[in-house]
Amino acid sequence: MSLATLATSFLLAVTLCYGVKCWLSPFGDCRKCAGMGHAITTDRKGKTKRGRDCRRCQATGKRIRVGRWIYNRAARTYRADHR
Repeated sequence: MSLATLATSFLLAVTLCYGVKCWLSPFGDCRKCAGMGHAITTDRKGKTKRGRDCRRCQATGKRIRVGRWIYNRAARTYRADHR
């Protein structure tokens, strides 16, 4: 097997695995708040406390995956064109 064939098959396998992951679990943890839905802050004594709600995920802790977002956009465009 040549190096190009091996690299192509590896990229195809990674893409397929990511597609299956987006299909089975379309939502992942928010990268900004690490899936907690809020920030962690400390008071003046150094004790941790709950911070403000995450604006990126609206305090849910979940965000739609990039692959699922692309699929939803393509499906919406396809449905709009074929009506």
